[in-house]
Amino acid sequence: MAENPESSTEERITDTIDTEENQSQEVTVKDLTLEIEKLKKENEKYYEHLQRTAAEFDNYKKRVSKEKEKIYSLAVGDVVTKYIAVLDNLDKAVASEVDPKMKEGVELIQKQVQDIMKELNVEKIPTEKQTFDPEYHDAVMHIENKDYGEQEVVEELRCGYKMGDRVLRHAMVKVAN
Repeated sequence: MAENPESSTEERITDTIDTEENQSQEVTVKDLTLEIEKLKKENEKYYEHLQRTAAEFDNYKKRVSKEKEKIYSLAVGDVVTKYIAVLDNLDKAVASEVDPKMKEGVELIQKQVQDIMKELNVEKIPTEKQTFDPEYHDAVMHIENKDYGEQEVVEELRCGYKMGDRVLRHAMVKVAN
């Protein structure tokens, strides 16, 4: 069977057009694949940046929270330190001999102030039968007495206060040996 010269030319032209379309499609698929890979890498880069930023922000929030707690604690400690003298005067008033009704009123006020101190985590520094500790005690007197141990606190001359680990006022004590 003889081929029609026109149909043969048409087939060659169609084959050429199909081949060019396939090549342009192949180039497009390759380009798209490269573009997808490029976008994936860019996406990973932005995702890592987002994670770092989120972690930094979380650390910032924690740091600010700690700083706020510290500033609050310092401010409360400073205010409480001012009221320790008032508490000392209330203790003296209760210890003095005054009218029983007056003494009862002062004891109620003293109890209120002590309750407030307790709420603020303020406590007296223990001194009775304690070994002298310069971090908490201020030794103003020293005695030699064999009835007491080495560096033992014998007497509290003025009570000390602490709030958590912070000393607001050292206890003034007499130390033996």
